[in-house]
Amino acid sequence: MDLLGILAQLVLDASASWLRMFIALGISVALGFGIGVLAATSRNAERVLLPVVDVLQTIPILAFFPFAIFVFVVILPGYIGINAAVIFLIITSMIWNIIFGVYESVKTLPNEFLEVARLYHFDLWTKLRGIYMPASFPRMVEQSMLSWSIGLFYLVTSEIFSIGNLRYSVTYGIGSGLVGLAAQGIGNYLLGLAVFIVFVIGTRLLFFKPLEDYSTRYTRLHAKPGMRSYEKALMDIIGMGMKTRYAKRIGVVAKDIRVLRKGTTGTAIRTVPVAPKPSQDMGRIAYSAIGLVALAAAAYIIVTNPTLLGYEKLVIPALGASFIRVWGAFAVISAISVPVCVYFIFISKRSQHYLLLFQILASIPATVLLPLIAQSLHGNGELVAFAVFMLSGIWYMIFGMAASTRTIPQSVFEVKRLFGVKGIYAWRKVYLKALLPGFITGAITGIAAEWNASIVAEYFTTSGISASASGSAVISSVGTGIGKLLDTSILPGGLGLGLMIIALLNIVVMILLLNTFVWRKAYRNVAKAYG
Repeated sequence: MDLLGILAQLVLDASASWLRMFIALGISVALGFGIGVLAATSRNAERVLLPVVDVLQTIPILAFFPFAIFVFVVILPGYIGINAAVIFLIITSMIWNIIFGVYESVKTLPNEFLEVARLYHFDLWTKLRGIYMPASFPRMVEQSMLSWSIGLFYLVTSEIFSIGNLRYSVTYGIGSGLVGLAAQGIGNYLLGLAVFIVFVIGTRLLFFKPLEDYSTRYTRLHAKPGMRSYEKALMDIIGMGMKTRYAKRIGVVAKDIRVLRKGTTGTAIRTVPVAPKPSQDMGRIAYSAIGLVALAAAAYIIVTNPTLLGYEKLVIPALGASFIRVWGAFAVISAISVPVCVYFIFISKRSQHYLLLFQILASIPATVLLPLIAQSLHGNGELVAFAVFMLSGIWYMIFGMAASTRTIPQSVFEVKRLFGVKGIYAWRKVYLKALLPGFITGAITGIAAEWNASIVAEYFTTSGISASASGSAVISSVGTGIGKLLDTSILPGGLGLGLMIIALLNIVVMILLLNTFVWRKAYRNVAKAYG
């Protein structure tokens, strides 16, 4: 095929992939909004949904392959089923952070807004349109940009998926196309990479940038003279309530604002009656007891079952090796991302330009760069894995710290500028203190992203993460690791779904333990320091 033909094919492949990505993003936003609002407004739903979502976001996309194959491919005919499966797999990488973004936005709504909804008996649609959507829209836009980058990371593994001898691939797709071009030569691969980058930049500038600008206009409340923007927002909602009840007297609005905003002493009302909570200590004891019983039962089943015991002997060393790689990469990421964020947030006058550049770079996934990375590092599996882990986690750290600084009062920057605060004192009292909440958030999401990326970082072939295709060759591989173990377990001749399930359970237990004993404690300490 001549150069023009290859270019046309690449544009067609990219267009097909981008169509699937936009469909997956739309479904993810719709489902994420609904689930996030439900979790934030219902305590029973919150207790069930949040732990489930927390676990699902840590599970590598590989675990969803059997569901994609045996539900979508088997039920739906031919190419329709394969495309539906690919869209489903992309959704499994996009939706989780959107849910948490909506949940956080609705959960932190001022109580006055909800009091207005209760006062005027808003129905569900009115609350969604007038309160929950305006409150969560900015976070949905922000999380959608991140979800897009995550979806692109798993584009290759979504467009080529397999279990054992069952292997499926889309006919048109830039992810699968780039992996195939890498086997044909560096020239065609670089051309495909250039087309991919053009699509990435175009999407960022022509779709997400206007959407971000619209979000800013959508949430900017033009207060009337003498009225704060918060009061203007409250008046808008009360006005909607009046229309709902067909009220005509505008004086009711001012009266309701006074009732809601002030008590008899003139203090703002910020609380609503809540159901009494059980003792936190008793809750911890109950959860600990349940956890110990579950661990004891699992240990008994494994020890008394030779097959499962054999699986554990494979899984534990692999999990330990990946643990060292993930946290080693995280240490380097921290050493790089903190100074970078300090510079472009506190020192540089072009912070918005840097942020746009980082957003574009973050949208170029390590998976499409992996053939180039592997060739540059001469196929050294450990170095390639380190590079992929770095590229997987660093953007979460940078964007997490950048987002946290939006809540810093402008007076902090003014004091720093007027009094010339600099050096070690500025690092201790201004920079690190301002970045710490975002550092914790970025660390949680970044390390979770590294664990998800292990299936790509530790084992990758010329047919994605599956070597079941004829003529497929390994591009990069480590000696042992949980990602490699997951990949090879579903190959022809592998130990099958049993080993994959045991490996996934070990990952989930490890993540839950880290969240319970490390990250939640870190969150509480930060909340105390900054509360």
